[in-house]
Amino acid sequence: MIDHIRSLLEQHPMIPVNFGALADDANLYDAGLTSFASVQMMLALEEEFDIEFPETMLTRRTFASLANIADAVSQLTRKAA
Repeated sequence: MIDHIRSLLEQHPMIPVNFGALADDANLYDAGLTSFASVQMMLALEEEFDIEFPETMLTRRTFASLANIADAVSQLTRKAA
């Protein structure tokens, strides 16, 4: 899951960072992620995985790292199945 997300984010560069070299738990906000970029990221993830982030997941913590994003996407894709 993390590799799929990493590949998606490399195709839609929201922040100028090499996602391939970024640790799974690295803080994306420290790497340059802005609130606007996090919305772009959310939209790309929703489209790619055919999911919708509920309001309860629209937090800074959800998008703070690749690991957090993968956890959220995994939860949402399981619910959709």
